[in-house]
Amino acid sequence: MPHRSSFLRPVALGLISTSLFFALSGCSVSRLPRLGLPQPATNEGHISLSLWQGAWIAALIVGALVWGLIVWAIIFHRRRGDHIPAQTKYNVPIEVLYTVVPFIIVAVLFFFTARDETKITAITKDSSTVHIIHVNAMRWSWQFTYEDLPTTTTTTGTPDQPPILYLPQGEKVRFVITTSDVNHSFWVPAFIMKMDAIAGRTNQFEVTPTNLGTYPGKCAELCGRDHARMRFSVKVVTSAEYQQRMAVMKGSAA
Repeated sequence: MPHRSSFLRPVALGLISTSLFFALSGCSVSRLPRLGLPQPATNEGHISLSLWQGAWIAALIVGALVWGLIVWAIIFHRRRGDHIPAQTKYNVPIEVLYTVVPFIIVAVLFFFTARDETKITAITKDSSTVHIIHVNAMRWSWQFTYEDLPTTTTTTGTPDQPPILYLPQGEKVRFVITTSDVNHSFWVPAFIMKMDAIAGRTNQFEVTPTNLGTYPGKCAELCGRDHARMRFSVKVVTSAEYQQRMAVMKGSAA
């Protein structure tokens, strides 16, 4: 009869390999709790981060349960001699369990996803309290039009000179997203949010920037030859700096 260690060795190697994978793939201890996501730069980003962490916790719990059952089966139900154990055609309680439990897991994940998605995509009814910025995607750059300025004041970028988008810290901003040609996708990784620019359709979402700084943005939809160069920058500044920037841009357009 094989020694017990011969059954446990593959399991131990698997656990060690998994632990090393997570240890070596983490960039730093401070980033580990975010599980690969950047530090959120908006209020809405924290909602997405919380949902992401919750999904990982659920996955780890399910994974630990599955590994535990596998180890239990290996240890207590391994072959012992040539004796054939009693054969069972079915086990109603077990079959009900492995049908109901996955359904409950999916239902719980669906509930939290739907709840948080509703919050993230909510649009403020009173538009006077929101800074509205029209984002138009085009091959292969971006146009930003601020409703805080005359409609003729538009910042247009090129692949060689990516445009800069200015946002006020602590104030809600709505992006109204369109495209002049093919489908694109407006993505600022630090916002943990992106939305497609679809031909013939207008999409929109809102964020409230919380952290000052400059954040890279890009197109997340393969749109053609220079897709990789379709970049822009987002500068989150204080409210006073934002108003100054709007005044300068208004003066330049006059």
